[in-house]
Amino acid sequence: MSPLIDLIGSAKGYGWGSFVNLPPSFDSISTTTISGSGVTSITFSSIPQTYSHLQIRYWTIAATANNSYPRLRFNGDTASNYNSDRLVSDGTSVTTYSGTTTSQIESSGFTWTAGDVDPEVGIIDIADYANANKYKVAISYGGADQNAGGGVWLASGVWRNTAAITSITIISPSFGVPAKFALYGIKGA
Repeated sequence: MSPLIDLIGSAKGYGWGSFVNLPPSFDSISTTTISGSGVTSITFSSIPQTYSHLQIRYWTIAATANNSYPRLRFNGDTASNYNSDRLVSDGTSVTTYSGTTTSQIESSGFTWTAGDVDPEVGIIDIADYANANKYKVAISYGGADQNAGGGVWLASGVWRNTAAITSITIISPSFGVPAKFALYGIKGA
């Protein structure tokens, strides 16, 4: 018998249960890199409807504009039917934000100072994006160096529309350069 089969059999023998319900897997759908200044939006379009959930992972630096963090719009919808809540900490204090009837989901929380060159990373999960029977919810979290002070955030938002998401537009007054955004489909779970 192989060592792997022995290991799995031993794990099951110690009460670790079945390995039938493995964690979900991720498939890369699309990646976009921003290398020039002045970019204010990117769009992931023709999103396959075959996954359970979506995830966006990004890395960027602060841009020259304040409040340059990413915001989300779905299916080109610019109407005021989005809500957002954010919790932001810089290691010293905590601030909150709540926005209703806005034209996008606020997916981050930092207010950058013009000229900052600090990196920001984030993950945005979009649950049940293809379900045409419910509003769509996005949850994001991440952090940034922000002038060697550091900071973290949690944010959530809802798109008050039951349409399946077929495109995601990420907007900003001006993305930092370089920046990279990757869209993944999550199978299972």
